Amino acid sequence: MGTRWRTRNIMLAIANVLVPVAALIFATGFFPYKPFVPGLAAYHVLEYGEPPIPQFDKVIFMVVDALRSDFVYSHSSGFRFTQSLIRSGQALPFTAHATSPTITMPRVKAITTGSIPSFLDVILNFAESDTTSTLANQDTWLAQIKNKRDGNGKLVMYGDDTWLKLFPNTFERSDGTSSFFVSDFTEVDNNVTRHVPHELRADDWDALILHYLGLDHIGHKAGPLSPNMVPKQQEMDGIVHEIYEAMNTFSHLNSTLLVLCGDHGMNEGGNHGGSAPGETSPALVFISPKLKTISSGKESPTLARRDYDYYEKIEQSDIAPTLAGLLGFPVPLNNLGVFIQDFLSLWNDSTDQGQLLLRNALQILDIVKATLPNEQYNGLTSKADCDDDSSPGAELACMWQEIDRDLKTGGLAGPQNEVTLRLLFKFCRRAQDIMSSTASNYDLSRLMAGIVVAILSLILTGLAARNHSVLTNLDGAFFLLNILLYGIMMFASSYVEEEQHFWYWVMGGWLFYISVRKAQKELSVSPPFSFEGDSAPEFLILLALHRITQRWNQTGQKLAGAPDIVHSFWKQYPMLLWCFVALTYFQAMTRIGNHVSHYLKAGTLVGSACAVALCVPAFIFKLAFTASDAPELLVPLMGEGGVALFQGLPLVSTARMIFFLIASEIVWACASRFYIKTERIAKRDLITILHTLLTLFLLTQTRATNIPLFVIFQNQEFILTALALTPTQISVSTLLLGYTSFFAFGNSNAISSIDLSNAYNGVSGYNVLAVGVLLFASNWAGPIYWSEMEHLVVPTKVEQLHEDESPFFSHIALLTLFVTVSLVAVMVACTALRTHLFIWTVFSPKYLYTMAWSIGFHLLVTVGMGGALWLVCGGSENYGFS
Repeated sequence: MGTRWRTRNIMLAIANVLVPVAALIFATGFFPYKPFVPGLAAYHVLEYGEPPIPQFDKVIFMVVDALRSDFVYSHSSGFRFTQSLIRSGQALPFTAHATSPTITMPRVKAITTGSIPSFLDVILNFAESDTTSTLANQDTWLAQIKNKRDGNGKLVMYGDDTWLKLFPNTFERSDGTSSFFVSDFTEVDNNVTRHVPHELRADDWDALILHYLGLDHIGHKAGPLSPNMVPKQQEMDGIVHEIYEAMNTFSHLNSTLLVLCGDHGMNEGGNHGGSAPGETSPALVFISPKLKTISSGKESPTLARRDYDYYEKIEQSDIAPTLAGLLGFPVPLNNLGVFIQDFLSLWNDSTDQGQLLLRNALQILDIVKATLPNEQYNGLTSKADCDDDSSPGAELACMWQEIDRDLKTGGLAGPQNEVTLRLLFKFCRRAQDIMSSTASNYDLSRLMAGIVVAILSLILTGLAARNHSVLTNLDGAFFLLNILLYGIMMFASSYVEEEQHFWYWVMGGWLFYISVRKAQKELSVSPPFSFEGDSAPEFLILLALHRITQRWNQTGQKLAGAPDIVHSFWKQYPMLLWCFVALTYFQAMTRIGNHVSHYLKAGTLVGSACAVALCVPAFIFKLAFTASDAPELLVPLMGEGGVALFQGLPLVSTARMIFFLIASEIVWACASRFYIKTERIAKRDLITILHTLLTLFLLTQTRATNIPLFVIFQNQEFILTALALTPTQISVSTLLLGYTSFFAFGNSNAISSIDLSNAYNGVSGYNVLAVGVLLFASNWAGPIYWSEMEHLVVPTKVEQLHEDESPFFSHIALLTLFVTVSLVAVMVACTALRTHLFIWTVFSPKYLYTMAWSIGFHLLVTVGMGGALWLVCGGSENYGFS
């Protein structure tokens, strides 16, 4: 290789090293922890006397993970007993608004502190071993309860171990379970329930926290319409019944408040993390016989007023100050929640009612003053000045001045009380809205540093590709035009939410373009839109297959839940689904058998035995997995008895056996490479068998309903190989097919589309590395397939490249150019739009996905795995280069 190309490859290597550096620098400035006031709150000294007496002395806080509002309040709900309590007035129902990101850790932070968590918690939520997100030094209602009775308050927790990470050394007794082991619907909840009878009889605790995970796991595995959903709701309703009966039976529970709530909801796919109405609308029910004194009951079940809005809608952060008032402790220091007005009538004294809201308002005022210190809060501004349009800070200052004047003239008692209460509540709500929407404390220097490093990586990539042969033709021009359009698209929230349409249209345009180019080459004619020639049928087949992948899974926001192949067609024709699944595994088995027989020279019998030993257990595992995941897809195939039989198979050990067999065959194939003395055809066969084994692994990590997509991929692969495309066309094709397949699998730029269902295949407990690899493989199965496909379809004779160019490094140069452009575009968009309304719901998740594409996919899969395959298989010698 010449010196010039060696220098450019060095620049390309440096550019790829700078990609993760830029991404991480930018992330540390974009996702910082929000500042908080340390210590515990104390009661403000007021002239109106002591704080109001508490209405309850214990709380049972029951979280049912992903408890969407309709799961409790609708006519299809399994919470029949809870609904009876709502009708009788012994339960007050609400729909709590959970702000994005709708995942467990930030939601628990919001519930316990009353504050708005940082979006960084999205990352920390998946790092189960992380301890940096602890709330040990923050003020929460748990810390306040523990501080009661001269610091002798006792708390007990059973369920999601997120609570143990957030509150170390807080609980007197606890038993945590992993929230990510989503294959388990029953044991994860039974492990909580087995402690309930004992704790209900114990009288030594002040707060009992139960966090059930099974309903969330059912959602991740099979969606909200799973046949397992209503029975799980009935099970949770049974726990509510048991607790309620104990509250009426045991004297030490007579003054106990039961809170039933969800930390978040779920979308129509059963996932969460984004801002769809179903994800942001968990149920919230306060239960106690005492509540009958202030409620005559409400209709239940009932209909939603609009998307999942049942009864009154409150902010999830309102739970913290409400518990503070009901149980008699100061509102946590960092709280932005507002006491729920429905509970005010529990206190007969109007002064007590005023104190509750005033103390809540004073605590929020402290945050307002710390955030907006330059405003005037002491009543010197004239009322006329406050009527003018003003900044949010000035608006809050004027509102507080009005409250201050009202308190000085009328106090909290007498006829002025109702006016004062309205003013206090209005101030709290407005301050909540303004403080919640205040821009994060971005580190602009880090944001700019990350952008500069990313631009440097882009420049180095551009220099490496400068005058590169693959960029000096129409293929390269098409590629550059599309990455430019993609970069521009990152500045529009609607385009980011519906990114799949960009790739679907570009892929269709690319197929049209290469068909024209092939026709011109075959016929040697100048008309640019000629469809005559041998390539026309292949183009039409590719276009038809591409159209099918578009309709496989509806994704994005606007069409989420619309009819598609997975959710409509397969559910109507499950027998046809399993025919295609069986065909996919049969194709893999045939390929493996042929490669073992011919490439490894093991004979037909041994080849067939190896293929059967690999693919039959893999197919059985998929049947057993689906029997536990979505049994309704298997009942038409084998009946209830057959499904029950497969449900008894050990999934963990079966998956481990499959992974071991695949790894063994990979080692055998690679080792044999160094002992076979035949020419290039044997080395090329090694690429084929490795790709087939990788496909079998990806099938294991894919939902059954998506497995037939691999039949489409294999047909596209066959056609692309037959077309003998140029290196640039191969690179662009695999890039476009990788992105279209990502969205065809049902993924999107929302955190809620992350599929956890296959993250624990072969794993019996949480292991951050194993689960991380399996999670990535299951969500990026399509792109991984096409990334490694490049080595199969690359031609042995390449006319476009200079004699000292390597096709692999040319391929990497093109893909790195796309990665660096997209990274710079997303960084600049996030920086420029950091005060945008959708910064946390659209642009921040997009940046996380960009990091995953840049570091996880591009560096580890495309460069790492692809480079290893290129080296093991003989480097450029494989492709006709010496």
